Amino acid sequence: MNIYFSAASQSLHTVRDFLRFSVSRFYQAKLFFGHGSNDAYDEAVYLILHTLHLPVDTLAPFLDAQLTDIERAEVLSVIQKRVEQHIPAAYLTHEAFLGEYSFYVDERVIVPRSFIAELLRQQLSPWIADPDAITRVLDLCTGSGCLAILCADTFPNAHIDAVDLSSDALQVAARNVSDYELQAQISLIESDLFAKLDGRQYDLIISNPPYVDADSVAALPQEYLHEPVLSLGSGKDGLDATRLILQHAAEHLTENGILIVEIGHNRDVLEAAYPKLPFTWLDVTAGDQFVFMLHRNDLL
Repeated sequence: MNIYFSAASQSLHTVRDFLRFSVSRFYQAKLFFGHGSNDAYDEAVYLILHTLHLPVDTLAPFLDAQLTDIERAEVLSVIQKRVEQHIPAAYLTHEAFLGEYSFYVDERVIVPRSFIAELLRQQLSPWIADPDAITRVLDLCTGSGCLAILCADTFPNAHIDAVDLSSDALQVAARNVSDYELQAQISLIESDLFAKLDGRQYDLIISNPPYVDADSVAALPQEYLHEPVLSLGSGKDGLDATRLILQHAAEHLTENGILIVEIGHNRDVLEAAYPKLPFTWLDVTAGDQFVFMLHRNDLL
């Protein structure tokens, strides 16, 4: 145990003490915050309250509460792992959020983060006029199953196929599907994109595939190195998976089906590679650079 944590085990007593200490150590360690929290303070509050089994959105009543010896050891252990190993908070708590939805996560899956989740909360309006008319949905590269679960809520009459290449990821997805009691509505399929989906067609295909280009993968903060390699990089320009999706999506879409794909910061590269495709770029909180939509007829 380094000098800071050795001294802390004897001198910190209240939630307020541990919060101040944690924020100081987070800044000192130059941690990266991109897996749920935006800064050192928010992440420290979350980790401390979660470890103490307190409501993570209620800090004030507990600031001056004194911790037991066991609680102090537990909180210090979590903070030390975050500082020394740069483990994302979601892997320390085994919990990640998309809006009001909570999901189990561990290092078998990427920490959920997707602009498609925002679009699903709006029922993909105005692009889908009648959500109740959607009966078949495909979630490619499902990971933890989070987008498939959001689809089940958004399109109550739909059956969702949730596909991933990783059997480990599908084990995590199965836990989340079970937690939400959606086993009858969501089927988990181990497949390399469309490889095992012969003959299946969908009203909607969504995908948040790997899309980080090679140069960016090499420069990723240490926190991202805890995530599965297959979930991040996708070739030199980040578009290997997206190219395959564009190549095969039409044969798996119904006559009026649509394809929605998230591609990170690759809009310019994608449009240059496919100058004849009429991409519709969907507005999300970060802008209109990250998620595209195509109709089946656009892909033929």
